[in-house]
Amino acid sequence: MESSSSPKVEPDADDDVSEEVFEHFDDFTIASSWERFISKIEAICRLWMADGPNNLLEKGAIPLENSKNSYKIKSELQYDVKSYCMEYYFETKTGKSFDWNSTFHDLQLCFGVKEFLLIAPQSASGVVLDAPEASKLLSAVAIALSNSSSLWPAFVPVHDPSRKAYIGIQNTGTAFTRRFEADRIGSQVPLSLMHLEGLYQLFVSKFAYCTDDLDKHLIKVEFAMKLTYRTLPYDDDNIKDIDVQNTKSGKNLTGESSNERLWDDDCSWSEWYSSEDPVKGFELIAIWSEKTVESSMKMEEVENASPHEAEKWFISPSFAPYLLEYSHGNQFGFASALHLLVDAFEMSFEAQFLEDFVSAAESPGPDNLKSSMVIPPPTVRDRVLKELFDEGVQLIDSAYDEHKTPQAIKGAPLETLFAQFCLHSLWVGNCHIRAIAALWIEFVQEVRWCWEESQLLPRMPVNGSIDLSTCLINQKLHMNIAFCFLQLAVCIKKKREWNEDHRECMGSEDQIDDMTEEESAVGDDTSSMQTQNEDFSGKFTGEPRSFPTSRDLHYSDTASTVGQYPVKDNLLNGEKSSDQTRRGSAGVIDSMMLLKSYQRMHAPYTQEAPLMTEDMYEERLQALEASNGSFNYFAQLERVILTSDMAAFKAANPDAIFEDFIRWHSPADWLEDPMFEKSKDNWPPRGHLSKRMSESDNLWRELWDRAHALAASEKKPLFDPNREGEKVIHYLETLRPHQLLAQMVCTAFLAAADTLNKTSYGELKQMETKMQQLYLTMAPALKPLEGLFISNRLSADSETIEDLKRLCVVFGHVENLLSVATSLHRKLVQAPRLAVEIFRDFYSFYIPRMGTGLEEDYSNKKEFDKKQIVWNNEREVVSSMFVPPTANQSWRKVFSMGNLLNGHEPMVREIIFSLHDGVSNNHYAAPNASVSEQEIDTYRMYICGTSNDLRVSLSVVSCD
Repeated sequence: MESSSSPKVEPDADDDVSEEVFEHFDDFTIASSWERFISKIEAICRLWMADGPNNLLEKGAIPLENSKNSYKIKSELQYDVKSYCMEYYFETKTGKSFDWNSTFHDLQLCFGVKEFLLIAPQSASGVVLDAPEASKLLSAVAIALSNSSSLWPAFVPVHDPSRKAYIGIQNTGTAFTRRFEADRIGSQVPLSLMHLEGLYQLFVSKFAYCTDDLDKHLIKVEFAMKLTYRTLPYDDDNIKDIDVQNTKSGKNLTGESSNERLWDDDCSWSEWYSSEDPVKGFELIAIWSEKTVESSMKMEEVENASPHEAEKWFISPSFAPYLLEYSHGNQFGFASALHLLVDAFEMSFEAQFLEDFVSAAESPGPDNLKSSMVIPPPTVRDRVLKELFDEGVQLIDSAYDEHKTPQAIKGAPLETLFAQFCLHSLWVGNCHIRAIAALWIEFVQEVRWCWEESQLLPRMPVNGSIDLSTCLINQKLHMNIAFCFLQLAVCIKKKREWNEDHRECMGSEDQIDDMTEEESAVGDDTSSMQTQNEDFSGKFTGEPRSFPTSRDLHYSDTASTVGQYPVKDNLLNGEKSSDQTRRGSAGVIDSMMLLKSYQRMHAPYTQEAPLMTEDMYEERLQALEASNGSFNYFAQLERVILTSDMAAFKAANPDAIFEDFIRWHSPADWLEDPMFEKSKDNWPPRGHLSKRMSESDNLWRELWDRAHALAASEKKPLFDPNREGEKVIHYLETLRPHQLLAQMVCTAFLAAADTLNKTSYGELKQMETKMQQLYLTMAPALKPLEGLFISNRLSADSETIEDLKRLCVVFGHVENLLSVATSLHRKLVQAPRLAVEIFRDFYSFYIPRMGTGLEEDYSNKKEFDKKQIVWNNEREVVSSMFVPPTANQSWRKVFSMGNLLNGHEPMVREIIFSLHDGVSNNHYAAPNASVSEQEIDTYRMYICGTSNDLRVSLSVVSCD
């Protein structure tokens, strides 16, 4: 007994021995590796079935590229020495059993299935080249699916990958199974299979007992067809041919331009660059829904039918590759040029003067200034300056004012001289700092020549006012350099008037000598700036002035705008003898009379106030802060202008008193008695001066008592065009590089956006919204540059530079969208609904990839595959885009498939033949009564191809 007993084993050792014994235990229910392989497949299938679509998504199911609701999940298997990958394709939302436009995988369209398994070896080709291996692999999957009670179809790729061949099997849950087979002919397609009649006979031959039966019996076959047409690519040769055809036909429904012009010749950006047409063509899909065909003769009729007889038309655009490859935009557009300008701005801090960049090649300096930054030749610079200073281009005031919209970007209006300089600079050389510096130096020299020769600057308004708040196209604030150009244009005009009237002005010097030097100083650094609650009031508004606006900066020299009240040009007959000494009158102010003499009040001509730019106002504000904002300091700034106005009023109204001047110049300081009823007989009117005007030490009254009666034409001008013009030239010549580039960046972005905004793209609301968003995006990104306009900082803020580069990326995306919108609008001008719907689809497709960063997200890369249905009233417009091929395109004619559209045969023809049969009362019947009442596709054939390429997929129900 003891000898037969086994030795005692410790618990830990016993566990190890038990595990070792278990590993070497032979389970004879799974005897072979093939059976083990089947068991692994079954386990995976049971797990996927138990999880369901929702749980599979949480476990890492991968979405398919061209479908919203289709996913796949995969698992790797080992059989002998080979590795296999099994993939399960499924949908999260079920729809129709078949739809031409809802395919999520090639096999769904070929065999009409929704969810399926695909098993293939993990090799370079990914297909099973050996037929016995393919059969064995498919059998293993079929057994595993049967054991797990799954009705999923399973497929195995076979033969060469280029053939796209598959074999498959499906357990239908009845006494029969469905088998699948697909193959492709890549060349030398038989002539009979190029026509619908031969394809029909191919399908019927799969179930007819004999080919002779085809003529004797009517076999009802369900038939559906999809034809895909493509327009000729919109390249230069094809555009010319299309224009010729449109001219010959006498109609142009697509709106394409003629006379061999590029597609964007009349677009707003065409002055600066030519853009590649983003819409390369269109695909038209004509669909014949299921119909019953009983003979091959019927198929001949269908082949000869026009595509206009199809039940449905769908259209889809083909876009340029740069729109779909996540690039930053058209490399020849504004965005790329603006990016170069930002690089130049970043480099502008490396020197103190612009001349240093021009002479960088001859003197020591940064190496990056000598590598690739070549200054454009003189011929190029001369051409640019000639275009800028074209004397025939003069900006009229109405054109200057009509482009104003509210935007908070400090840049110059699009048509002005500096804005045009910035746009030209984008295309001179490579828009680097050396090219810009050389062009700017010569630009300033040309401005000085205009000044010295008393020539008005072109492209500048000469209305004499500097609008500091709303003078831009989109009501932007003027940039400092733009103010200087505007001021200089007025200075030249004033200088010319000064030279002409110099002798006449000198004739009144005796009278001018009576004024104090401070009151008559020419071009003194004074301001018309007043605060709302302080001393000086608006002459024409009837309310105290606020911070100066365009109408506050100067006084009018025309009779129609000098007074608050209507002005009469002719004098009344009842005037007294003092009218003979009246000088400088612009006309009678209706319903106003002088308080003492009972004469009609005359509005005087007044002198224009000195023009001031933004930096000059900043100086005055700083001086005001230094003086603690006292009233007397403001009075000193205003006294010259006020004294001039008083003298002019006295000359026009010799019998006037101080109260009359207040009633005209500052009506708010004349308080009428509310109890007094106005009438012709009640004179003088009962009222009194305001409290501040009634004070004994009031400066206004002191100036009134000292002012002599002098008309505006008799006084020395308040504005010295010579000195102010020289100051402007000096500012331009001594401008620091970063100050120039900061203003150029702001103006260039604004001018480029304004140029694009002039493009006509129809009723595309998304594009309009995106353009408005572009301005809102530009404003905060460009705002930090305003502090550099007069600053002497030595470096640029790195965050600001990064923001500008991001802005270039956003600008490029908007530029892409605009080019698409414009192209669609022009091509579908007669079908605006289609243009709107197609652009809406593209907008939704493109917007997620825009972002604002320099690095873009490539994880969700998809192709644009949206299609829009074509209404019946739009078919003629769409059909007209398929211009009949010309002699130059004769090599593209094939004419072997039928169903021609204006001479164009289908690029792809897809056909589905199917034969329905009932399950009941035949050998396919199953015991389940509900199943026996079903009608199934016993035969289904999908055919896809052209005259040179044919693919056939067949599914057959059979009894095993």
